[in-house]
Amino acid sequence: MPGSANFLTKNKSIILYGVFLALMLFLLKWLELRFLIISHAFEIYAGAIAIIFTALGIWLALKLTKPKTVLIEKEIFTPRSETFILNEKELMRLNISKRELEVLQLMSEGLSNQEIASRLFVSLNTIKTHNARLFEKLEAKRRTQAIETAKKLNLIP
Repeated sequence: MPGSANFLTKNKSIILYGVFLALMLFLLKWLELRFLIISHAFEIYAGAIAIIFTALGIWLALKLTKPKTVLIEKEIFTPRSETFILNEKELMRLNISKRELEVLQLMSEGLSNQEIASRLFVSLNTIKTHNARLFEKLEAKRRTQAIETAKKLNLIP
C-alpha cells in the first residue's frame, strides 16, 4: 500500500478542496430545504391534513358501504301426500333398474354404502357401482342431489 499513501500526499489539496466543496453544497441544500419548509409550512401542513382526511374518508366509506349479509335458516314443512305413486315413465326414461331403485331408496333413508351393502347382501363395490350409475342417470354429483332429483321425479317417497 505504499502507492496509495503516495497518492494521498500528492493529491492532498485536491481531496481537501473536494471535501470542502461537498460540505458547502450539503450545507446550502440543507439551508434551502429548511427555508423552503419554513416559507411553505402552512401548505405542507394543509397537504398532510388533506391526505390524512382523504385516507380516513376512504376507509370509513368502505366500512359503511360494505354489505352486511345475514343468513337466516328456516325449516319449511311441506305437506306430503299420503299415497306415493311411483312415476313409471321417468323410471323407464332414465333406465333405472329395480336394484338401483332399491339402492336409491336406502340411500334416501340415510344409510351409508356399507349399511346398504349389508342390508342387500351384496359387496361394497357393487353398491358403489350402483351409486355411480345412479349419479350418472340422475345427473347428480352427490347423494343429496340424487335424492332430491329422485324425489322431484317421484321415484322415491
